[in-house]
Amino acid sequence: MTLVVRQEEWTKPLPAPDPLSAHYWEAAARGHLLIQRCPDCGQRQHYPRALCLRCGGTPEWEEASGRGTVYTFTVVRQNGAPGFVDETPYVVAMVELEEGPRLMGNVTHPIDEVTVGMAVQAYVIEAAPGVGIVQWDAAD
Repeated sequence: MTLVVRQEEWTKPLPAPDPLSAHYWEAAARGHLLIQRCPDCGQRQHYPRALCLRCGGTPEWEEASGRGTVYTFTVVRQNGAPGFVDETPYVVAMVELEEGPRLMGNVTHPIDEVTVGMAVQAYVIEAAPGVGIVQWDAAD
């Protein structure tokens, strides 16, 4: 279970959950970071898909630890889009989970301290009822 932060107002675009991803977004809003695991071959994957990328089996949901490392990142210094313009600069990173899959999200640690290989821990911002956005901070 990861920490859930509830904000007064989410001003960025919201994801559009579909029948395949809705369970992921709803679980995140409750503090559960889910990935998929194939019961046939053990492959873990993210983002949600109907089929296993390795064997074509039907993946099942599994809760991830929420721990990972920064695989790569960039610092966004300009973004004029609504909801983002007042937040620059910010870090967008690809985080490799302990379980293997990689997830993209913001690292909210001070931008000058983020490095490739840095240990991070997930937390969730409840952006709307039933929609949680995974973010990352430095691991303790």
